[in-house]
Amino acid sequence: MRQIAVVTGSRADYGIYTPILRRLRDEPTVSVYLLVTGAHLSAEFGMTVRAIEADGVEIAERIDMEVGPDTPAAISRSTGLAMSGFAAAFARRRPDVLVVLGDRLEMLAAATASLPFNIPVAHIHGGEATEGAIDDAVRHALTKLSHLHFAALEVYADRIVQMGESPWRVTVSGAPGLDHLDGFTPLSHAQLERECGVRVTERTLLVTYHPVTLEYGQTASQVAELLAALREVDAPVVFTFPGADAGSRTIIEAARCFVAEAPDAQLAVSLATRGYLSLLSHAAAMVGNSSSGILEAASFRLPVVNIGTRQQGRVRGKNVLDVGYTRAEIAAGIRTAVSGEFRASLGDLVNPYGDGRAAERIVERLRSVELGDALLRKRFHDAR
Repeated sequence: MRQIAVVTGSRADYGIYTPILRRLRDEPTVSVYLLVTGAHLSAEFGMTVRAIEADGVEIAERIDMEVGPDTPAAISRSTGLAMSGFAAAFARRRPDVLVVLGDRLEMLAAATASLPFNIPVAHIHGGEATEGAIDDAVRHALTKLSHLHFAALEVYADRIVQMGESPWRVTVSGAPGLDHLDGFTPLSHAQLERECGVRVTERTLLVTYHPVTLEYGQTASQVAELLAALREVDAPVVFTFPGADAGSRTIIEAARCFVAEAPDAQLAVSLATRGYLSLLSHAAAMVGNSSSGILEAASFRLPVVNIGTRQQGRVRGKNVLDVGYTRAEIAAGIRTAVSGEFRASLGDLVNPYGDGRAAERIVERLRSVELGDALLRKRFHDAR
């Protein structure tokens, strides 16, 4: 059987993988297993490996990166530990294809470690741009380390080819995170409170803010402006945890202090995919700089106040309001987002990121691509 290994480092990427994993498990000629690392193995970030265990997907390796301080030095060290751990894992069991996603350093560690083993790498969500984060460099490095590419949009596929990748290696799949929405029924307000411990009203703001890693030294001031804007608009708030990046603990501690002072504010350490999508369904607006505001929120016609530069360069729907970092800009964006006029303007919104059949396209390619020298031996494609 064709052995496909999938690298997952957080609740965010695992949620995107889920439709792909389901289809892979149904393929009779394919065996799929997980290499679990990063925040999944951190108690501070919710020990989300337990949710994977509950799903019943084989976890072949748990690669501890020792997620610790959120300083640049500590994160570089964690990346090195991850690379060493993946090398040991590949020595024990070499997959026929390694699947990585997005722009995280743990994905880069896995792809780099696979090089001496001549393992073909398949990369999902390449060709995109996040100009405010080091993720941009990581994503493009993964493109050059990979042998198959699954792009969410045609424009992203064109960028991959522009980087010298042969067109036959690139599939426009759409965004697999949207596959969850086929037949999706959100949890009710009561179910969200009972199952996820989250209270929601029609005025609730979902706040998902991540460190802007190219502006690492400004994280404290940026989150202070965000919290000041939230106090000014005076609406119920649900914060979700940021990713484990440089500056993440600054955001977490600031959110905890805000929640301690505001009776209608909550902090959710980790929500399963259904819980998070249900929040997107019920919230009045989303505030922050998360890719979910660009990718999934449009399917719910949810207004998004996108702060700063982190998502700069990504295609977005008309539900996204781009604002700067000041409290005045953020508060003004929130007031516009929750207005009846703006909500009404989104009635005909179609998500630009696909039709919800990405997993089908990805799995068909993973299942059928011919393995061997032609796949491994890359030639630079000169785009004309």
